[in-house]
Amino acid sequence: MILSCGEALVDVLPDGRSVPGGGPMNAAITAARLGASAAFVGRVSTDRHGDEIWEHMHASHVLLGAAQRGDEPTAKAIVETEPVQRFVFEGEGTADASMEPVDLSGLALGAGPHPDVLHGGTLGIFRGSTADVLAELCQGFDGVVSFDPNVRPSIIGEVGAETWWRYADHWLDRADLVRGSDEDFGWMGLTVDELLARGPKVVIETRGADGAVAHLPSGTEVSVGAGVIDFVDAVGAGDSFCGALLARLATDGWPADGQAWASVLAFAVRVAGITCSRPGADPPWASEL
Repeated sequence: MILSCGEALVDVLPDGRSVPGGGPMNAAITAARLGASAAFVGRVSTDRHGDEIWEHMHASHVLLGAAQRGDEPTAKAIVETEPVQRFVFEGEGTADASMEPVDLSGLALGAGPHPDVLHGGTLGIFRGSTADVLAELCQGFDGVVSFDPNVRPSIIGEVGAETWWRYADHWLDRADLVRGSDEDFGWMGLTVDELLARGPKVVIETRGADGAVAHLPSGTEVSVGAGVIDFVDAVGAGDSFCGALLARLATDGWPADGQAWASVLAFAVRVAGITCSRPGADPPWASEL
């Protein structure tokens, strides 16, 4: 079972369309579409956008037994592509930041042959009551913990970097796997060696068109390149990479060596590439692979 924790919101695309989004929700969607048992752990509004998000997850076979609904509005991430891609965030008092204590009894945890996986990152780890709920869940989780900082500097600026770090440290101290882009790690001011010193079993750095690298505590580095695609946008690329990675961990277990990691990375890069060939966060189904 994969528990992907954090925000579900809507991305407002450059053409004006609103589509379901949010890093942890996108990761859950990806894993579920690839055939893994994936649950979303977060709070979804009861407004029109919230209903669309809920139906989107349901249609993608995401398990919703631990998800919450609330009458707070849905957050919006407005995607701008000129002069560069960026997100303008509207999230004051929204549902995603208003989680109550989590009830996981509706999920079949511990039922599979491999440890359950808890994944978190992006906005949910540092905003509102959700940050405290997820920090507690992370610290007490019995299984594999995955952390994707997915840094959004402009949004972090609204609460302050000190607050972000206070919550991110909970995840970094517990994480078995850390995935980030080179821009994420640059903003954090941490080298891969410094991240590994915090205790993760692997640090994965994604490099866009240059593929991805897995850094292991032994000093081993495993890298894979990216394929050629008809690029549309990068919305959801990192999220779908994480979802594909987690799907492989949940179904096949922890990779035993560098060769196994190369296979996992190549799979995740391929899935992310397909997402980049479509508008918005629309990861592929297993049948499309």
